[in-house]
Amino acid sequence: MEAQLIEDYLAKGQVRFEYAHFIVRDGAQTGNESRRAAEASECAAEQGRFWDYHDIVFANQTGEGVGTFPDRRLKAFAESLKLDTNQFNACFDSGRYAKNVDDDISRAVGLGVDSTPTLFVNNQPVADPFNYAALQQMIEVELAR
Repeated sequence: MEAQLIEDYLAKGQVRFEYAHFIVRDGAQTGNESRRAAEASECAAEQGRFWDYHDIVFANQTGEGVGTFPDRRLKAFAESLKLDTNQFNACFDSGRYAKNVDDDISRAVGLGVDSTPTLFVNNQPVADPFNYAALQQMIEVELAR
């Protein structure tokens, strides 16, 4: 859907796509790997590579809390993307974006988000985020206003 959304609306400057991190938590430890991956993606964003990093993380996701994303692997993703690893590692090790991720999570909870993905069109939740036609209909209604 992302590619279609870009082609139909973003490339034409009709909509803005905003990404926010939301970590689904089942228990006390669940979510730590996802949290660290979210922080790492923000460090990649410093080098203009958020979406590339996002894509490599999601392509390698095998489940939460199963050891898929230890810090060393998140750093290896940065290396595989040919990021400046000194800059990336310094950012990642510092926890520079931990508060940003926490803020995204708090904002999402405040909006009633309880699963991923969750999509909104002008602050209205999309009932089925996997149904492009429904998303498109909501966008078209808003564009007509």
